[in-house]
Amino acid sequence: MEKLFFTKMHGASNDFIFIDLKINPAFIITSERIIKLCNRRNGIGADGVITIEDDKDSDFKMMYYNADGTTGSLCANGARCSIKFAEITNRLKNGKARFSANGFNYSGEVVNDELIKFNLNPPKKIKYNFKIKAFNQMITANFVDTGSPHVVVKISDVLKNPNDVNSGFINILDLPLVSIGKEIRYNNDFKPAGTNVNFTNIIGDIIHIRTYERGVEDETMACGTGSVAAAVICYVTDNLKPPIKLKTFGGDILLVNFEVENNKVNNLSLTGPAKVVFEGSVDEKFFL
Repeated sequence: MEKLFFTKMHGASNDFIFIDLKINPAFIITSERIIKLCNRRNGIGADGVITIEDDKDSDFKMMYYNADGTTGSLCANGARCSIKFAEITNRLKNGKARFSANGFNYSGEVVNDELIKFNLNPPKKIKYNFKIKAFNQMITANFVDTGSPHVVVKISDVLKNPNDVNSGFINILDLPLVSIGKEIRYNNDFKPAGTNVNFTNIIGDIIHIRTYERGVEDETMACGTGSVAAAVICYVTDNLKPPIKLKTFGGDILLVNFEVENNKVNNLSLTGPAKVVFEGSVDEKFFL
């Protein structure tokens, strides 16, 4: 391999480096290479790397790697971008997609040039209203696994002053997200794999959301599986009705839709923007 050809994409400002294995058949994927590519100062810069390859059983196969080189969980915004990428590279018919991501089968579609819909599998585990210790207090939290594990916390349940029950956060932008998110992410209750952490504030019928993502180990501009988790939780805790709109930290709107039958979530989907930012290449020497 003399050059690695890539496409930079983002889904609601959640950004990814796409590597098409059809045109990069000699590319060897290692954690070290993923980390180098995702470095925002010395590399291309991204929240993660996604490889796309042809698959005899579906339209394509997607593999997602976190910025720290780890893999194993679902990235919904990455999946939406993958559907867009597959459309651009002529892998889809009529804008409909069937594909596998990290070992699981999914589907989705191109709604229009701006919007991509991704269909998720039903949540595996949901837990409501438990307490977790963080920020020098016991915080009420919820948990749902939407393909990736997510804790969901209302900002009003986080006290600025642990000794003042009326000091809950009002403005989501005031929350010290990285410090609290990191503390919960590494909490003993979620070891060894850890969890992603989402903070929400409902204004009108829109969930404003900020997310600390494991694997990135920082706040991201948006998190697809986190937005889905927050919507599912707020359906129960705040009586929001699907389709549910969420405003991400990056400012985009994501739409989560689902049906509930016999207390089970079905037909779960995430719709939002997916865009190509630029295309380019890096020399093999970059990895030395």
